[in-house]
Amino acid sequence: MTETWLVIGLGNPGAQYSNNRHNVGQMVLDELASRIGGGFKAHKARAQVLEGRLGIGGPRIVLAKPTCYMNVSGGPVSALSKFFGIAPDHVIAVHDEIDIPFNTVKLKIGGGEGGHNGLRDISKALATKDYLRVRVGVGRPPGRMDTADYVLRDFATAEKKELPFLLDEAADAVEMLVSSGLVAAQQKFHPAKG
Repeated sequence: MTETWLVIGLGNPGAQYSNNRHNVGQMVLDELASRIGGGFKAHKARAQVLEGRLGIGGPRIVLAKPTCYMNVSGGPVSALSKFFGIAPDHVIAVHDEIDIPFNTVKLKIGGGEGGHNGLRDISKALATKDYLRVRVGVGRPPGRMDTADYVLRDFATAEKKELPFLLDEAADAVEMLVSSGLVAAQQKFHPAKG
């Protein structure tokens, strides 16, 4: 039997948030959905879900976008992992990350949540921090701008030109994480320090 992966795209529901930096995780899932071919459907776990495979005969993947606010993402993640019988080490959270520069993708398992309320809630709901994260860099707020104000804004005009490439790279990172594992994916997406 092929193992199943649960990929969660973090964000907030509603059109007013759809292009915010905080919703970049859901944008990445839209890119993955277009690659798999299929549309999201409502699931009783308070999420939009798309089931598919990565490539012909490839690993089974469940893409999920919680339909609740980011800070209560844990409930849907926990419910979906139980529903599909997926252990935390096969859960991948795709989320915005202010601690890495815009246009950068980093991967890790476990560790702190860096003040990210969505991750904090998932860790609590899964009773572990040991799930995979695809961290999509959105950069730090300029000047003294409040972090919450910054992540709840749309990408700047210059960033919007680069955004499709960033979403593409993050989607590639998710695929490689599933197909080749964390170490191989980190080696590809974390350029060696020169």
